[in-house]
Amino acid sequence: MAWEINDDGNRLNVAVHGRLVAAVAPSLREDVFARMKDGMNVLFDLSQMVHIDSSGLGVLVQILQKAKAGGGKVILAALQPAPKIVFDITKVSRVFEIVPKVEDAKF
Repeated sequence: MAWEINDDGNRLNVAVHGRLVAAVAPSLREDVFARMKDGMNVLFDLSQMVHIDSSGLGVLVQILQKAKAGGGKVILAALQPAPKIVFDITKVSRVFEIVPKVEDAKF
């Protein structure tokens, strides 16, 4: 799994590629947390994420909690069908704003 993070000042744009699983999820959290500032929004481009496990979900929830605590917002974009099943079964999809495309994210 790999990711790219771009900071445009008040928003982190995080593109996730491959599998967001226990082996790499903590590293993603540390990387995002190190770049987050209070009031910062986070946009996840999940168009290239093919799988997520409970550790990956947990990291996304932790990032959401940190963003909200600082007055920011998290939006997930382009969630693919296979990972979406995990979000729906666990009901995690209820706590996130999920949009069909990156362009649809409004902060």
